[in-house]
Amino acid sequence: MDVSESHIGRRIREVRTWRGLSQTTAAELAGITGPYLSMIERGVRPVTKRAVLEGIAQALRVSPAELTGKPYAPSDASSAVAHAAMAAVSDALSGWSVGEFPEVPDRPWQAVQADVDRLNLTLHPNADYSAQAELLPDLIAHLLSAVGTEHRTDALVGLLSAYRAAGSLARDLGVAGLPMLAVERMRQVAEQLDDPVWLAYAAYRRAQLLTGGNRTRQRQLAVAAADVPGARVEVKGMAHLAAALACAVESQADEALTHMAEAAALAELIESDVSSWMQMSFGRTNVGIWRVAIGVELGEGAKVAEIASGFTPGGVSRSRQAAFWIDYGRGLLAERKFQEQGLAGLLRAEKLAPQMVRNNVFVREAVGSLLSNARRNAGSRELRGLAWRVGISPNG
Repeated sequence: MDVSESHIGRRIREVRTWRGLSQTTAAELAGITGPYLSMIERGVRPVTKRAVLEGIAQALRVSPAELTGKPYAPSDASSAVAHAAMAAVSDALSGWSVGEFPEVPDRPWQAVQADVDRLNLTLHPNADYSAQAELLPDLIAHLLSAVGTEHRTDALVGLLSAYRAAGSLARDLGVAGLPMLAVERMRQVAEQLDDPVWLAYAAYRRAQLLTGGNRTRQRQLAVAAADVPGARVEVKGMAHLAAALACAVESQADEALTHMAEAAALAELIESDVSSWMQMSFGRTNVGIWRVAIGVELGEGAKVAEIASGFTPGGVSRSRQAAFWIDYGRGLLAERKFQEQGLAGLLRAEKLAPQMVRNNVFVREAVGSLLSNARRNAGSRELRGLAWRVGISPNG
C-alpha cells in the first residue's frame, strides 16, 4: 500500500464524509480540536494513542477496527500463512463447545501435551503468529477430545492456553468476533474445572481481550476479576494493569496510577522477578513495561525515556520485550528531536517479534508519518526498509 493511502486519517475522512459530519462537529464529538482532526485526515499527524483512535471511532459510530483497516494485507510469507490459517482457527472455535468431542485421529497424550508446551513456551511468547495459527485448529480438536479421557484436567488447562492464544492472535490480526468467542470458550473451560483460580483467570482474560470500543466496561471487568475470591496474585496484578490501561485511555490519570500502584504492590509478592504461571509473566519487570505503555497513553510522549530510565525489560518473553520497545519508540517519536531514537526502538522491537510489529496499528501510523514528513532524501534506509516490511510503499 502506498504511504499516502496507508494512514488512518484517510479512512476517518471517508467515514466522516459518509456520516455527513463536518470536521468541526466530528472533532467536538471525539474530544479533540478541529485543526488536529484536519491534520490527522491529511496524514500530517499520525494517530498515536488509543484514546484518540477510540474517541474518533465513537464520534463516527464505528468500531476502532473500521478505522485501522485491519486485517492488513500480508506483507510477507509468514503473514500470508497466518491469515490463511485463521479460517481453520475460526472453525475450531465455533464448531465445538467445551464438552463436545470432535472426531480426531488417535494421538498419544504425550504428543498433544508436547504441542501445548510448544505453544506456551515458544510460539505464543515469541509472537509467532503463523505457527500458532497453523497449530491451533488441530490442537484444540485433540484437547477437546482428550477432555473425555483420564487426562481431563490437563486437557482443560491446555484448552485455556489454546483459547487464550487464539483470542490474542485474532485480536492482533484484526479478525472481528473471534476474541470474544475465545473468551466464551475459556469461561466454559473454567466452569468445567470448577475452581476459583481458573474462574478468575477466565474473567481476567475477558477483560484483557475486550475490544477497545468500551474501555469503561473493560475497567469494570478487570476490577471484578481482581476481586474474585481465590484469584492468584498474578491474575490480580494483571487485572489491575488492564484496569490501569483502560483508565489511561479514558484520560483518568489518577485512577490509572492507582491501579498501577496496586499492581506494583502485588508484584512485590512474587518471589521471582517474573512469574511463570500460565505464561502471564507478571512481576516487577512486567509492571515496568506497563508503566511505559500507560505513560504513552497519558500523553507523556518523549518523557517515557525518563520513566524507563535504567530499566531493562529482561526475563520476560520476546513479545513482552517487543511491546516495551514499541511503546518506548512511539513515545519518543512524539517529538521530532527524538525521532532517531524512536525509530531505533521500533527496529529493536521488530528484531524481537517481527510479526507482532508488522501488525501493530501504531507502528504503521508512526512509520507512515515519518516517511510522509521526510524530505525526498531524508528518509533513512532503516525507515524505508521498515516501511516496506510493514506493507507501506515509500513515495518518491
